[in-house]
Amino acid sequence: MTVLLLILSVIAGVFLGKHFGKKEKLAKNLLILSAGFLITICLNEVFPQVYTSEAGSSLGIFVIAGVLLQMILEALTKGFEHGHFHHHSEHNILPVALMVGLFVHAFIEGIPLANEEHELSPYLLGIVFHNLPISFILGAFLFNRKGESKGSSYPSLLIVALFALASPMGMLLGNYFNPDLQPYFLAIVGGIFLHISSVIIFESNKNHNIDWVKIGLVILGVSLALIMHLFHHHPHAGHSH
Repeated sequence: MTVLLLILSVIAGVFLGKHFGKKEKLAKNLLILSAGFLITICLNEVFPQVYTSEAGSSLGIFVIAGVLLQMILEALTKGFEHGHFHHHSEHNILPVALMVGLFVHAFIEGIPLANEEHELSPYLLGIVFHNLPISFILGAFLFNRKGESKGSSYPSLLIVALFALASPMGMLLGNYFNPDLQPYFLAIVGGIFLHISSVIIFESNKNHNIDWVKIGLVILGVSLALIMHLFHHHPHAGHSH
């Protein structure tokens, strides 16, 4: 179920991006909605697991490492993760660099899934929810370029396939790690989530006016994540020492 959801979220996003990729406003709104969801999952699910672990007091450095890692990856992806389209600067981004950046990003996110006790955990749904708008933008970029033909679509399909399989492969690798390392991987991913979601939410508007639609979408994303948080069973919550 987990692997299927991860793959389908990418395929669905790419399909929508291919057919509706010229509607940048739609992609931006999906990203803002997912950012509200993601930052809530980060603060209500990921960080509590990190800081209630035995190594919690020393894991802040790994959160910071996650933030820095995402900044490095964005040098490769040119900001795909938070909605930077490249219709007019497509030659400034190498497909290989894009593929590597997105793959590493998704691969690391998949590692903690190996130790998730529930198939439909908020952490998993946070990844799925974020995959949709990223894949939308990826599909729009790869399949709506000038000169796109059947022959040139094969490298694009390879990039999509690698991105779709990256998190499942990370999950597979995670099975070989000591479960005691889970808080460290979650801390790194928490830093990644925090950076991406905060950039999407807090990026300044061009005219610096209040964007009520943006605020509403963030509140909607937060609300959805909070509802999921309330109904999700947290086995670690009852532990006291």
